[in-house]
Amino acid sequence: MITVRNLTKRYGPVPAIADISFDIATEQTGNIIGFLGPNGAGKSTTIRILTCFQPATSGSAVVAGFDVFRESVKVRRQIGYLPENAPLYPEMRVREYLNFRGKLHRMSPVDRTKAIDRVTERCWLGEFVDRPIGQLSKGMRQRVGLADALLHDPKVVFLDEPTIGLDPNQIRETRKLIRELGEQHIIFLSSHILHEVEQICTHTIIIAGGRVLAQGSPGELQEQISAGSKLIAEIKGPTGEIESAIRKIDGVGSVQTDSLGEWQRLSIDANGRADIREAVFNLISKKGWSLREMRREVASLEDFFIKITAEQKQR
Repeated sequence: MITVRNLTKRYGPVPAIADISFDIATEQTGNIIGFLGPNGAGKSTTIRILTCFQPATSGSAVVAGFDVFRESVKVRRQIGYLPENAPLYPEMRVREYLNFRGKLHRMSPVDRTKAIDRVTERCWLGEFVDRPIGQLSKGMRQRVGLADALLHDPKVVFLDEPTIGLDPNQIRETRKLIRELGEQHIIFLSSHILHEVEQICTHTIIIAGGRVLAQGSPGELQEQISAGSKLIAEIKGPTGEIESAIRKIDGVGSVQTDSLGEWQRLSIDANGRADIREAVFNLISKKGWSLREMRREVASLEDFFIKITAEQKQR
């Protein structure tokens, strides 16, 4: 559905995005792709290229089966786009604005009427449909922009920071709406809010410094995160022997030991994705040592995000 290869955009000598590549190969709905990165990472630039609003310096991109550079009109027919600040006409009423947008999509009067009824119901705009847009709250104006993006029933909907500037209740409502939209469309959601992406996305692409640093489903990212897991164990036994014996277990990396009186608290790093809990327990049992606690600490997505974006800054 979306294929990006070696996409680069430069403003003079400064790269906004540099040689990024990713695939969203599914044709199925129920997919919400999170495009996650800090401010200035290149998210909006990438979306503007994929929605045919600006050209790339180099690389290629295909959306809904069409090349964004050579078949931009066909791409636009397949997508909906809600930019960070929806470009609305405040003097128009909601219905009037959506009717105008329907004309731009070359929809017949009957199709426009049906589409307006569908999107205003879908975006909870029914009671506001005859109000001037300028009299609506920011959250309601976001809904109008989203209704506009959905008017022609696109396959793919691009949302660029859709909850920025909204209050907590509006954010909750917008996230609920995005989940519902994901049942009928493929949603490409740009955000710098990690919790938002964790809550609603089925696939995540992490970008920083104009480069893709990681991508995958929640399960695939969790596997990458688990590579940084630690095992915490509190053991009572011969002080010098405990650490030495633990270090000899296959899969054990570094070991840090703190003395808690007669107990030793060990922080054990596993090499790669090794799960060393059973081996550690068997060793303790074989040696006849006492075990008071053993737990695995796996980094959160937030820890993973902070780690890889910090590493990108240091390059």
